[in-house]
Amino acid sequence: MGKIKRDILVLVCSATALVCGHAGFAGDSPGKRIQAALKDSIQHDSLELRKQQIYFQTPQALSTASTAFVSGQDIASVPVVSYPMALGGRLAGLNIIQSSGHPLSEGFSFSLRGQTPLIFIDGIPRSVTEIGMQEIESITVLKDAVATAMLGIRGSGGAIAITTKKGFTGKQQVNFNIQTGTSRSTDNLISKPLDSYRYAQLYNEALANDGLPAGTYGFSSEAISGFQSGSDPYKYPNVNWRDQVLKNSATVARYNIDTRGGNRFVKYFVSVEHFRQDGILQTSDVNKYNTNSDLKGYFARSNVDVQLTDALSAGIYIQGRILNTTSPGDEGTAGIFSSLVSTPSSAYPIYNPDGTYAGVPQFQNNILAQNISSGYSLNNTRTVLSDFYLKRTLDELTKGLWIKARASFFSNLSEGITRNKSFAVFERTGTASNGDPVYQQYKTNGVQANANGINFQNRSDFQELSLGYTRDFGIHGLDAVVLANRDNLVNGSNLPYTIQGISGHAAYNFNKKYLAEFSFAYNGANRYPDDGGFKYGFFPALGLGWNISEEDFLSSVDWLSHLKLYGSYGKTGQDNGAYFQYQQVYNASPSAYFGSSAGAAATVGESYLANPDITWEKAKKLNVGIDAAFLKNQLGFGIEYYANRFYDLSIVRGTNSGLLGISYPNENIGRERNSGWETQLSWQQNLKKIGYFIAFNASFQRSKLLYNAEASQRYDWMQRTGQPVGIQFGYVAEGLFQNQDEINSHASIEGYRAQPGDIRYRDLNEDGVINQYDQTAIGQKKPAVLLGTTLGFKAGSFDFSTLLQGRANRKIYLSGNSYWEFQNSGSGQAFENQLNRWTPETAATASYPRLSTGMGPRDGSVNNWVTSSYWLRDGNYLRVKTIELGYKIPSVYSKKVGLNMARLYVNALNPFTISSGDLNGADPENFSGSYPIQKVFNIGVNVQL
Repeated sequence: MGKIKRDILVLVCSATALVCGHAGFAGDSPGKRIQAALKDSIQHDSLELRKQQIYFQTPQALSTASTAFVSGQDIASVPVVSYPMALGGRLAGLNIIQSSGHPLSEGFSFSLRGQTPLIFIDGIPRSVTEIGMQEIESITVLKDAVATAMLGIRGSGGAIAITTKKGFTGKQQVNFNIQTGTSRSTDNLISKPLDSYRYAQLYNEALANDGLPAGTYGFSSEAISGFQSGSDPYKYPNVNWRDQVLKNSATVARYNIDTRGGNRFVKYFVSVEHFRQDGILQTSDVNKYNTNSDLKGYFARSNVDVQLTDALSAGIYIQGRILNTTSPGDEGTAGIFSSLVSTPSSAYPIYNPDGTYAGVPQFQNNILAQNISSGYSLNNTRTVLSDFYLKRTLDELTKGLWIKARASFFSNLSEGITRNKSFAVFERTGTASNGDPVYQQYKTNGVQANANGINFQNRSDFQELSLGYTRDFGIHGLDAVVLANRDNLVNGSNLPYTIQGISGHAAYNFNKKYLAEFSFAYNGANRYPDDGGFKYGFFPALGLGWNISEEDFLSSVDWLSHLKLYGSYGKTGQDNGAYFQYQQVYNASPSAYFGSSAGAAATVGESYLANPDITWEKAKKLNVGIDAAFLKNQLGFGIEYYANRFYDLSIVRGTNSGLLGISYPNENIGRERNSGWETQLSWQQNLKKIGYFIAFNASFQRSKLLYNAEASQRYDWMQRTGQPVGIQFGYVAEGLFQNQDEINSHASIEGYRAQPGDIRYRDLNEDGVINQYDQTAIGQKKPAVLLGTTLGFKAGSFDFSTLLQGRANRKIYLSGNSYWEFQNSGSGQAFENQLNRWTPETAATASYPRLSTGMGPRDGSVNNWVTSSYWLRDGNYLRVKTIELGYKIPSVYSKKVGLNMARLYVNALNPFTISSGDLNGADPENFSGSYPIQKVFNIGVNVQL
């Protein structure tokens, strides 16, 4: 057991800056817990084993680090191609936001305790977020200084460590996984545009509000009647462009086959996977090419470990992927959605009576033509990564000593092919003497233009040499590793970016009761001034822990399974520099003239202002926690507090002046603080034929800007310092002016004469004028709250599980084409939320200001569209992220046909969301007019031979 434990921990942890035990398990020894999880991921049989992973999210018994863990088995069936989108709500402290549903361009972002974490795959830093979901054995997030100090100048943001599946000693197992399903769009604001009749009414109303005559700029009564009756759809069009260019559903599919096994000499895992996600754009049978926004992904992995001798082992891990996407050729998928939020239903018909594409001078880009008649584009991304290692145990020198060398190479290339063509649109302008319609043409029908090029390419190489020692001396336990590594990245034509240095970790326990850990790194990067080309820094961290439940005075307490206090403190770094910021560069400026043109003289000026003292950012991190389990590990509980102080942040000082005539440089002068609480609570129980579990996690995250060299402000409320980091500033709205008397009795608005129905702002300095001195922090000041709950049961051959993800104390800002009316100089779209606008008749119930076109002498946009708290909305939500129901065919039947295991299941992604009524039904993460997030309904089969 000791050798297995040591080998697994070294393989997973040693060179990734995962300190010993960072697999995030609790309770029994790390080796037993890891073996249990591995056994479960292979067999899928035991609910008890599988659902104990809930409790594994707390730090394991002999570690003082802050980690959280999720098994790859728990996310394997989630129908996504990017694994971060399957993690939302599962891991305390990790925040996942998805802003789009566009295949492979989902716009997702992730942060760990408010910072961007570094990604590792099998211990190597990677930028890859799309891998085969069936490849993943586990995902661990590393949060505190002890867990990340070994990362040195890349450790302040924490880390996400992905461990891929490996082979095992035992009979070969072959797994087939097939998923197929359909996706439907969640609602966003483009789901509810106004029809032409209501649009024309509101537009004329807005013109009147702005002091402009409807007869000159707006719609005639004849046109409004025509929109209402639909009697002449060519002259008075009413086009729901969303229905014309978007489909109601699309298909999603995943096919995977993998095999794993081995003996005492060779262990292997091999996997091949195909993922397909169709887009929601309409296509045409006329085209022989695809204009939809489709994704096809191909993944292949081979992990082989070889025992060359009793003391010497080696491994080679290779993964390749191909990602192919398609899109319309003119302005791409993003261009179509931009047109959808800016084109009114009344702008033009789809086709003219003669079958040509319709258009008008303001709108020459017919959206349907843009979709199916502008050509197409292809994008192909090819990635290869390979890891090699050679490990030698040195038990002949002293038991528990080992040495390991490894190297890795990564190559990534994205190539784009665009085949565009232009199209003509025609506007019907009258009727000829013979009765035929007369058309005005805009643009031309052009021939296809072909182009291709490299969108991006990068490659990296990684080398590492490590020396480790793991041994127990009676009641004393020691686990230590020291390593030297070099990570070199070449991104496109940029100069190489290299990080190198040494790091180490040592963990000691006394009788498994008293724990001590020390981590350090001494590394640097080649972007800073130093004679040797590198600038190095030292990053230490210390952790202490007490396993109270191991004390003799608690040995007779049967209801207590585990109780530990732990804490850590240390220094980490974050590299945020750029090449040659420390060197002053000069260029030839325009010539200077002295007296006359004959006296011209060449001059030299600075390209930018250099900073010879530029360095990396730093953080000091404190983490303390309690980890407990009760009633034979049925009830699990954990709580942590962290306080992270970030300093030497690279910013441009706010007190800079344009008098210098050149941009100020970045300087290491910024300071911020992040702090918060994280808690986890779980319960699991196995009865005779029924087992069930529930786990809850919550994170409370707070930030504060401590210093950014802010210019002196006239009033305290204008200061950014002391506010949450990145909080929005603007005017404080106090409702709408209801009448002229309210306007007369209120502070005047500088440069604007308010009208009834305009937004009323608070006069903070009470000087009788609303201006820049009345702007203050209007965003959310309460701590962000992240919530996640997993629950499920197993009854006989049936199993059920679901994941709930939520956010509280969240504010979002609504503005622009997808929310405000008549944007783009009065020619834009309008939406159903504008029906609740202020009018004299709706003054008491209006939730939207008076309408404005952004033109005219009483242009309301000057006042109503400025940044203010009026447009802040409640962004809280609770989403059913995933839900799954499965049925495992009893083995007595499956084995008759040669199957070791067969399971059928149905699942759904994003099937249901509860959110604020402030969003008018729009998705709380995708509330603008971009590609909507998808609900996916899926059926699957998992067969094991």
